[in-house]
Amino acid sequence: QVQVVESGGGLVQPGGSLRLSCAASGGVFSVDAMGWFRQAPGKQRILVAAISSSGNTNYADSVKGRFTISRNNAESMVYLQMNSLTPEDTAVYYCNTVPWSAETWGQGTQVTVSS
Repeated sequence: QVQVVESGGGLVQPGGSLRLSCAASGGVFSVDAMGWFRQAPGKQRILVAAISSSGNTNYADSVKGRFTISRNNAESMVYLQMNSLTPEDTAVYYCNTVPWSAETWGQGTQVTVSS
């Protein structure tokens, strides 16, 4: 079973950038599709970016053109580069397999976009 630890969140001003990291262990990382999910206060957790084992990517419309997901299979890492951040991107960001596994959810990393 894949386990993950997310990091890289923080407070950033509108228009700024952050890079999130997800360190995975267990399972067979190289064959799993991975994704970044986010949950804003009072809202459901949603998938914002996904990457297949071969590197194909998909994005939610709300982040397309601003976020970039990538992975390093040799190091079992997944990254989310977030640019042109807006207050609407404020949320806790989580890494998981796609489709998600209940046993894989980590603590997430808080991203706050505010001036």
